[in-house]
Amino acid sequence: MRDSNLPGAEVLKSVLEPLLEDFQYWFARSRNFLETEQLSFMSEQEQNDLLLQIKQAQDELNTAKMMFSATDGQVGIDMATLMPWHQLVMKCWNVAMRFRQEQDG
Repeated sequence: MRDSNLPGAEVLKSVLEPLLEDFQYWFARSRNFLETEQLSFMSEQEQNDLLLQIKQAQDELNTAKMMFSATDGQVGIDMATLMPWHQLVMKCWNVAMRFRQEQDG
């Protein structure tokens, strides 16, 4: 295992830790939104599918955070894992934005 005092380990921890927290925040917020709102522009099945994607991403994120913590920030996360999470957050933002637009007008 590498020395946690190395600059690379600190950079990894300073970048990845807040990113994982952001994903956790947005997934929780999106999950709550989808569980409490009925969206007129999505079918019930589409809304349930999106909610299922969020729940799966939360499980993956929790596992990644546990690994990150267990190694004291020594382990990174592959971009192949991060990109689908990022795309899912963007999808949730678009759904929420459309919901707000419909509420306003």
